[in-house]
Amino acid sequence: MEFLNLAAVREPERLVELRHRVRAFLADEISSGRITPHSDQWLAGWDPGFSRRLAEQGWIGMAFPAKYGGSAQGALARFVVTEELLAAGAPVAAHWIADRQSGQALLSFGSEEQRQAFLPVIARGECYFAIGMSEPDTGSDLASVRTRGARVDGGWKVSGTKIWTSGAHHAHAMIALIRTEPLGEKRHAGLTQVIVELPDPSVEVRPIKLLTGEHHFNEVVFHDTFVPDSRVLGEPGAGWKQVTSELAFERSGPERILSTFPLLVEALRESNRIGENVDRVRLGELISRLWALRQMSLAVAGRLEQGDDPAVAAAMVKDLGTTLEGDLIDSVRMMVGIEPDPAALSRLPRMLAEALLHSPGFTLRGGTNEILRGVVAKAVNVS
Repeated sequence: MEFLNLAAVREPERLVELRHRVRAFLADEISSGRITPHSDQWLAGWDPGFSRRLAEQGWIGMAFPAKYGGSAQGALARFVVTEELLAAGAPVAAHWIADRQSGQALLSFGSEEQRQAFLPVIARGECYFAIGMSEPDTGSDLASVRTRGARVDGGWKVSGTKIWTSGAHHAHAMIALIRTEPLGEKRHAGLTQVIVELPDPSVEVRPIKLLTGEHHFNEVVFHDTFVPDSRVLGEPGAGWKQVTSELAFERSGPERILSTFPLLVEALRESNRIGENVDRVRLGELISRLWALRQMSLAVAGRLEQGDDPAVAAAMVKDLGTTLEGDLIDSVRMMVGIEPDPAALSRLPRMLAEALLHSPGFTLRGGTNEILRGVVAKAVNVS
């Protein structure tokens, strides 16, 4: 069974050296005050300046070929960089989706013109993408997509609504999954991916605010939005195959494990500062789970490096990883005996409140736990 065949990937020396360079860079960014660590920064930390500074180091588009502005260092090198960024609580949201999966979709299915148009600016940290998959009342069931594309001269008119679209109010483009053929017996047929360039007067972006009042999610409404044929991604009707291939990139990365890791680091620093011992049993449980999930995530990155499609393994990483992220908040709260307080003068209660208020979204984004467990269960039955 695919999801049980996850041998650990050992880091070669070049990646160890890369890891140390990234840590030194981040230490300088933090000590200089250019960035401040927070939890859940791959969603909430929108900092275009920081993204451009990362790009100057060659740390965006690491899996892109050099001819498209990338460094061609591969999925494992990107894993090392993203892991360090997440562990440090760095603000990476601006470029995250474009670098993680939209660029990969363009490499796999895009035309040469599309690659030339988008990949170099993504690699420079200057182009941001949103994901147009989820829709109201459909949850994680992508096959029930109702946003429609009607054939018109030179392209498609798109009508419908997408929801939970992270960063759409900042994005320069969105890859949207739409239905271009009537729904038939095969629910997965007749779906197409299109690139919608933003802003567009026919595209309405409505904010969906978090409990904190922060604005990261959106509802996006297409009012007969024209998408030219040159912005169809891949082949019309091949959207289901294309979008499912993206999900391994979306679900398996270290962001599914480390969103709340900066909170744990801060809790240990605070305990050390005041000379208070933490619950070592609880801490050991967290670290062991983190380590096991890290090995799983790293193994998926290794398989992506080899050109595989480890969709089931990625679903497991996402399910187990986001569950851990929520458990970590409760464990930290118990270990240090501090209550969350967004208005506290000290850093730890503020970070605890921040993580707690973000946590309802952990097990939703990228597919609900129920959907992911269904993916794994189907694989077990087939095996």
